[in-house]
Formats: sequence, C-alpha cells, structure tokens
Amino acid sequence: MANPARTLFILSDHTGITLEHLVKTLISQFDDMCCERMVLPFLDSPEKIEAALREIDAAAREDDAPPVVFSSIVDDVLRSRLQQADAEVFDIFDTFLPRLSAAIGVPSSGHVGLSHGIGDPNHYDRRVDAVNFALNFDDGSRLRGLDEADLILIGVSRSGKTPTCLYLAMQYAVRAANFPLTEDDFLHGRLPDALHAHRERLFGLTIAPDRLHRIREERRPGSGYASLAQCRTEVSAAEDLFRDKTIPFLDSTAVSIEELAIEIMQRVGVERYY
Repeated sequence: MANPARTLFILSDHTGITLEHLVKTLISQFDDMCCERMVLPFLDSPEKIEAALREIDAAAREDDAPPVVFSSIVDDVLRSRLQQADAEVFDIFDTFLPRLSAAIGVPSSGHVGLSHGIGDPNHYDRRVDAVNFALNFDDGSRLRGLDEADLILIGVSRSGKTPTCLYLAMQYAVRAANFPLTEDDFLHGRLPDALHAHRERLFGLTIAPDRLHRIREERRPGSGYASLAQCRTEVSAAEDLFRDKTIPFLDSTAVSIEELAIEIMQRVGVERYY
C-alpha cells in the first residue's frame, strides 16, 4: 500500500537555510518520498507560531495524515507550543544540543540566527570582497590583479566555471577567477599568455560533450558553437591541454557545485573561511 501524501514543513526563527539543506540531505535517502515542501522562516513570535500551527493543522486535514515538521526554533516557549501540532515534529536542537552541551560541559547560548548572521564583520567583508572579485574576474574579463586570485578555473565555455567561482566566494570567501579556453589555445596547444605566470593556481574543469551540447543549445540553438561535433572537439582538446601542462582537472558533468568546490579546495590547498 502506498504511503499517504504528506506535507513537509521546515520551520525556523531565522532564514532556515541551514535546516533546509539538512532536510534535503535527509529526505534524499528515501527514494519514494514525494511531498509538498513548505518553508516558513522568521517564526520568532507567538503570533507567527500560531499562524504556522494553523497551516500545519490544515495540511493534516487535507492530507488525512500528520505532516512532517522539521524545526530549528531556539526559544523554549515557542518550541513547546510547536510540539502540540498535529504533526510528526523533529526538533533539531532537541536532537543535538543536550548531548553536545554534556559532551563539552558548556550550556548552549540560545542565540537566534548566528549561523547566517553577519557574525564576525571581518569574515563577512571577506566574503563580499570574494564575490566582487569573482564577478570582476569572470570569463577572462580582467587581467590586472589576477595575481590576487586564490585559484583560477579554466575550461571551455559553459563547463561550470562561473557558478563554481561564485559558490567558492559566497560560501568560503575564496577569491576565484575563471578564464575560458578558446580554439586559438587548442590550435597552438598552449595556455593563454596571461595565465603563464599563474600556473600553480590553475585548475581545469571539463564536461561530457553531450551534456555541453545540451547546455549550449539552450543558449545558442542550432549554432556551430552548440553543435555536438564542436563540443567533442573542444572538450577533447581541453583535456589534452590539461594533461600536457599537468594541470589538475575535474569532470563537472554529474557533480554538484558544492562537491566541485570542496574537491577543488582540497586538491589545490586553498584556505577556506567561514
């Protein structure tokens, strides 16, 4: 018998970003779980909690099954009220904080929103600076100042360089630039002149030609740039260049940006900031 449809609620007294990532990871382990997901952030008052409870109770009646509720609400009074919902409630802080407090011998502070607040202004400014750097040095648009990059991603157009650079900047304050490889580079079998002085900071991205073909077709349908033959030629030439110049590289075809970022930092030895 199939499981009844259930609504999944993610409740937080701040943005809910951390909890949403955790829940996504947890439910990925259940292949057949399909449910409507409701994210309710900034539930920081009794009035907002009562409104959330009304939504939860309405979903229980509509689904004819208790909703699944994940909560990262800190306030004890609000958490206690939430436990009265007609739902299966998973309180993240109840799950981890008591044991963690006992293990380290320090009581929890009960502060709201520290994981995604500005926190240390210096760390926050470093992240903003890294994002600006990634935007300024996107796709080889600027050369002066390239020596300030923590790393430089290279690869064919649409292989995932820009989103990976921005993720590295936003999450870890890494100054990441990216530079495209072109047919001229492949024709002569050499790196662009601007990159010779930065060999130790280069990292390559490659991608399956058929995947690249689909991505480019969305951008320039029916063009030679997007043709499968062109994609195969460019990818093959880029990988040959990486091997010839002993530049480490990764295949981005079936790997998330998060995974790419972590492995790149691990292999290059870039310091990460939080």
